[in-house]
Amino acid sequence: MTDPVRITRLVAAGLLCGCLSACHTGPHPQLQQSMLQSRRLYLQNQNLAMQNQSLGHLAAENQRLAEQNQALKANLDLAQQRLDNLASSNSQLADKYKNLLTSSPNNPLSNDQIKRFEELRQKYPEFEFDPQTGVSKFSTDLLFHSGSDEITPRSQQILNEFAQIMNRPDAQHLKVLVVGHTDDKPIGKPHTRSHHPTNWHLSTNRADAVVLALRKHGIAETRMGAAGYSMYQPLSPNTSEDARQKNRRVEIYVLAPDASIAGWDDLTPLK
Repeated sequence: MTDPVRITRLVAAGLLCGCLSACHTGPHPQLQQSMLQSRRLYLQNQNLAMQNQSLGHLAAENQRLAEQNQALKANLDLAQQRLDNLASSNSQLADKYKNLLTSSPNNPLSNDQIKRFEELRQKYPEFEFDPQTGVSKFSTDLLFHSGSDEITPRSQQILNEFAQIMNRPDAQHLKVLVVGHTDDKPIGKPHTRSHHPTNWHLSTNRADAVVLALRKHGIAETRMGAAGYSMYQPLSPNTSEDARQKNRRVEIYVLAPDASIAGWDDLTPLK
């Protein structure tokens, strides 16, 4: 008969060998896959956490910029309101000033006539008009080519519309005096000097040219006069080209019917 103790020892030895064999074969393939998936999920969660943190920073920065933009908009609205108020105040002052000027007994122009000349000034920026004195001014650089007394086509159009205003029934009693001015530079070009030997000639010849143009556009000769002051009534000292350009001008005075001659300016001539 077989010894029971011997059989028990043999069974125990077999089980021990099986356990040792299982320990050496490593984890099951499904366990390995599960561990890898867990690792991927962990890394994905870390990445999502970092993205969420970045989004939080971006949201905070966006909020800060929105608040800053709102503050800038409020400041801009306030500045625009101040500009609108200032423009309104300036407009009201200009209207009051114009009303004072037009109510002056020394002003030969009526409110309607001033309005028409203002509209002409707005249409042609090179045409200047002073409602207080009724004086219109043209830069000779725009009226004439350099060294010439021939009026440019665009200036002819302005003079034509000027004459239309002066020929309206309510303005036909007014007179016109055209005055030419030059800068202090002597006539240099031989061709110009052959037609206008001095600034006296150039200023009077240009004034004459404007009178003839106004006559062509319908203003009666009996209502007009012409004069030239050469370089002796500058608006600014002749110290720069910009100043000289301002001094080269033709002025058209609208005078009351009883005006016989234009006097010198009250201001002391600049030297």
